[in-house]
Amino acid sequence: MQKIKSLMSRQGLKSPQESMADMSPVENFRIPSKEELRELREQPIDPQAEQELIDSIEEIYFSNDSFDMVQYELEKLPPELNLQELEEYRDKLKQQQAAVSKKVADLILEKQPSYVKELERVTSLQTNLQLAAVICTNARRQLSSAKEGFTEASLGLLANQRRRQLLTGLLKSLRTIKTLQRTDVRLSEMLEEEDYPGAIQLCLECQKAASTFKHYSCISELNSKLQDTLEQIEEQLDVALSKTCKHFDVSHYTKVQLAYTLLGKTQTAMDQLHMHFTQAIHNTVFQVVLGYVELCAGNADTKFQKMQYKDLCTHITPDSYIPCLTDLCKALWEVMLSYYRTMQWHEEHDKEEAAVPDADGTNSESPGDSTVGRSYVKKKLEHGLTRIWQDVQLKVKAYLLGTDMSNFKYDDFIVVLDVISRLMQVGEEFCGSKSEVLQESIKRQSVNYFKNYHRTRLEELRMFLENETWELCPVKSNFSIAQLHEFKFMGQCRSPSVSPSRQPTSSEPVELSLFEQFVQGGNPFEMQIDNKEEETEDVLASNGYESDELEKNVYQDYDSDSDVAEELKQDYVDEQTGDVPAKSVSRETLRSRKRSDYNLNKANAPILTNTTLNVIRLVGKYMQMMNILKPIAFDVIHCVSQLFDYYLYAVYTFFGRNEMYESPGLGLISSRLRTTLNRIQESLIDMETGGESIGPHGPPEDRKEKVPSPHLSQLVVLTASGTLYGLAERVVATESLVFLAEQFELLQPHLDTMMPPAKKPFLQQFYSQTVSTASELRKPTYWIVAAKAIDYEQMLLLMAGVKWDIKEIMSQHNVYVDVLLKEFEQFNKRLGDVSRQVRIPLPVSNVLWEHCIRLANRTLVEGYANVKKCSNEGRALMQLDFQQFLMKLEKLTDLRPIPDKEFVETYIKAYYLTENDMEQFIKNHREYSMKQLANLVNVCLGSHINKKARQKLLAAIDDIDRPKR
Repeated sequence: MQKIKSLMSRQGLKSPQESMADMSPVENFRIPSKEELRELREQPIDPQAEQELIDSIEEIYFSNDSFDMVQYELEKLPPELNLQELEEYRDKLKQQQAAVSKKVADLILEKQPSYVKELERVTSLQTNLQLAAVICTNARRQLSSAKEGFTEASLGLLANQRRRQLLTGLLKSLRTIKTLQRTDVRLSEMLEEEDYPGAIQLCLECQKAASTFKHYSCISELNSKLQDTLEQIEEQLDVALSKTCKHFDVSHYTKVQLAYTLLGKTQTAMDQLHMHFTQAIHNTVFQVVLGYVELCAGNADTKFQKMQYKDLCTHITPDSYIPCLTDLCKALWEVMLSYYRTMQWHEEHDKEEAAVPDADGTNSESPGDSTVGRSYVKKKLEHGLTRIWQDVQLKVKAYLLGTDMSNFKYDDFIVVLDVISRLMQVGEEFCGSKSEVLQESIKRQSVNYFKNYHRTRLEELRMFLENETWELCPVKSNFSIAQLHEFKFMGQCRSPSVSPSRQPTSSEPVELSLFEQFVQGGNPFEMQIDNKEEETEDVLASNGYESDELEKNVYQDYDSDSDVAEELKQDYVDEQTGDVPAKSVSRETLRSRKRSDYNLNKANAPILTNTTLNVIRLVGKYMQMMNILKPIAFDVIHCVSQLFDYYLYAVYTFFGRNEMYESPGLGLISSRLRTTLNRIQESLIDMETGGESIGPHGPPEDRKEKVPSPHLSQLVVLTASGTLYGLAERVVATESLVFLAEQFELLQPHLDTMMPPAKKPFLQQFYSQTVSTASELRKPTYWIVAAKAIDYEQMLLLMAGVKWDIKEIMSQHNVYVDVLLKEFEQFNKRLGDVSRQVRIPLPVSNVLWEHCIRLANRTLVEGYANVKKCSNEGRALMQLDFQQFLMKLEKLTDLRPIPDKEFVETYIKAYYLTENDMEQFIKNHREYSMKQLANLVNVCLGSHINKKARQKLLAAIDDIDRPKR
């Protein structure tokens, strides 16, 4: 099309509508004139020829619009021009042009309607454009008016208002930023006031605000500063948490826990708390011990500060050991009390949270997380009990084992035991622990100490016994071991149940644990100092009497039962069994007994010596140690039994040992007593040291546990007849042993409670075989007095001078009976003389009279057995003499029945037996000697039986005696 258009332009064809050339897309096309169109139509048209003409047009003519066909054609001209050729060529171009023009004209005619229609649309568009130009002009004029009247006035106000609001917000932000920058001062003030929750709350709010204004460049630095401040608060909070380990304060701890809750680190706080408690225990004990070590060292040497705690404990001096131990326990008590109060706080706090969960809205955790957190804290605290107590035990153990306490004074060692016992009580209440570590430590020290202590005490006891003059120690009539300092602990142990009637009202204070008692203040280990200052003992009587008034009333009120001491009322001993009757005896019997009790000029005070009192005190000390330290209870009780054994053996050795005990029929030493004495000699007495070598000696380690046999003091004379062969000393010695046995009987229930169950048979055996035999020692002790006080040999001589083969019955008894009775009267008087020096209790007087009467009766039988000739009238005289002796004797003594009365009467009556009866008599009465029985056969029956019968009876006597040989 462009080529055609160019071609038509070059030919100068013009369209009739040139005025609208600017609106037509075919503005440059020349439209053929009517004449040309007609000419073209008139020419014959061959479509095929026409197409060929168009096809013959060079391709270059269709190339582009910038193609210059004139230039092209001119350049094609040959150098030499030929007119004809030029004309031909021109005609050819015309034909081609004509073909193209025709073709274009046909096409135009073909598109004429569309052209017209499009031309109309262009005209309409032109009209619309003109109208739009008018509208735009009016709109611009009106906009200009609105700009002047509305935009510049009203919208300016709105813009200013918006700017004002933005500036107000900016001012508020700036003020907040200023406040944030000044929070450091307030945070420091709050930390000084220990308002940790408030400080954390403020810091968290500041951080939140800072994150809101993080788009400001100044805030980024502030945010990091707040984070540093928060970390600093956490550090101070940790320090504050550590302070609760020594001195727990409810408000302080509440603040700390609330602060950790705000931080969301409750569990972390609990872990830290246990670390602080462990550290507090270590630091506390180290500082306490270090203080005492440096104080005792007396210089400012810092070498102690670099020592380990265990090594530091070895530098404690004996003088400062107990004060340091007490302070150590006081300090550890404060730590454990703080932990106890911490647990209390959490229990109460958990109850409050369970009752009102998240009522204040401060807890940011969910209910489930809160429950888990509380459960964790509870388990952690419960587990921490054992850990903390274990740390305490290990620290105290190191202190205990750091010093050798074997040379401590007893009172000091008891204080140590008491402190440790109190500490173990604290441990049991703290976590239910049996304190095995402490028990083992104190047991090691106690066994070591107690072995040395007991060995020394036994040596002291031997020294006391060897220097004892067996004089009466004057004590009050109401003397009781409970009055001694050493037994005060028993009263303290029983104090809660002293008054059963008050038990319901006073039960609550008794049940309070140490933590409940001292939770508000005080320290259970401060009691140790208070216990030392007690009132002095008041057990000794003045000049043997408790008061002048009592001395005056001794005789006046002697017949009144109200003044008879309980000890006297129980002082009757059965002659046959030696046992005290369980039932109380009648008033008449008591009154009759008083005549035989040689104590009219003395109050009924216990008979004991200084040595007895020392043994009792020693037993009290041993029991104190045992009461405080139960693991060595058996060892202590064993040593207590050795004290009694040695005392009993000493009394036996001094006053009871005699070669004549084996006299037939006497029964002075029971098999039980003999077994006991043999056991004591084998287990406790070192016979080699004592110079009495009997049998092979035990190994050296066994001998270490033994003590040499004691020797009687040279000041004690037992051979003088004027003192009844030391009767006063014998009474004091034997009765002090009986008194000691009575005190042991009183202590048995207490000892039984301390004894381990497996070892209780030992205690029972000790009481049944040793303690209960104390009274049996009276018989061998007083036998020598009875044997020497009366001249039995003189009586035998007098009886030998009597003629017994008389033919008539006599009405007058023999002189030897009067002599014997006079001897008894003299003996009674001498007993009264001795009683002015020492009260002779009823059992003692009974034993003395029993021995004397038994010996007298046996002497009578022996005298009768020496008779060579005797008639029936002589036998009647024997009975008369014996009845006279009994009648007079009953007036001298209240002893009933008369001992061995049947022994004499049976022997006298045996003279009247027949041969067969005599044979049975010999078999049944083995208490008589072979000589006495033979005399019966020879003297009695010799006159009226044959020699063969007599030989038979003598052979029976010999058979009886043979096993004894």
